[in-house]
Amino acid sequence: MARAPPSIDLLLNLVPDRPSSVLNSLYSYPNLASSADAHGYSLLHAASSYGHMELLRALIQRYNVDPNILDEDGETALFVAETVEVAQTLVQLGTHVELRNSEGKTAQEKMVEEGEFAEVAVFLGGLVDGTAAEQATTTASAGEEDVHAPPPLPRGVQINLGTMAAGEEEEAPDPEFRRKIEELAASEDFQGEEGQRRLRELVTEAVTGISAEGEERQVRRR
Repeated sequence: MARAPPSIDLLLNLVPDRPSSVLNSLYSYPNLASSADAHGYSLLHAASSYGHMELLRALIQRYNVDPNILDEDGETALFVAETVEVAQTLVQLGTHVELRNSEGKTAQEKMVEEGEFAEVAVFLGGLVDGTAAEQATTTASAGEEDVHAPPPLPRGVQINLGTMAAGEEEEAPDPEFRRKIEELAASEDFQGEEGQRRLRELVTEAVTGISAEGEERQVRRR
């Protein structure tokens, strides 16, 4: 008697710690690659969230999973990307940065609102402005060492500051804001809790125009 195929729920539970087992199962049951649970949460969402790059690439390139597959909230895997490496790879493989969820927010806007994954939010901000698409393709297609280094924050922040309306090519980025970013990036506690809190505030200010003291600033945990 033939063995029954695994359920999508079982495969999703294997993604965090055993992505290789998921790949082995997909080899025998490729039709499960595009499956999702009752909430529309797919293997691509899970691979993105946990940063399993081999599984992520295999789902899209080998099993032809739609890079813009949506969950029940209308969110692509980009909404759960926690690192720039994952975001770069998704964009290179066809995920659209401008797609909005059921609340009308892009992945970048949601990250800024919730105060999470600041480096990813800055990177996506540059892509939305059309100034970092080449960087995404080049970096994501480079070797593994190039993907991880250098840390993307300085380049991402500079891209975000480059946002300007048509006809304003001669206008330079705000020197005071740039000074704050460079000063923070050079500080010893940049990777610490306080440094990351300050980074989120600066990113929010850059994207929304609302400073840390603004009354409308909201931070909501996932």
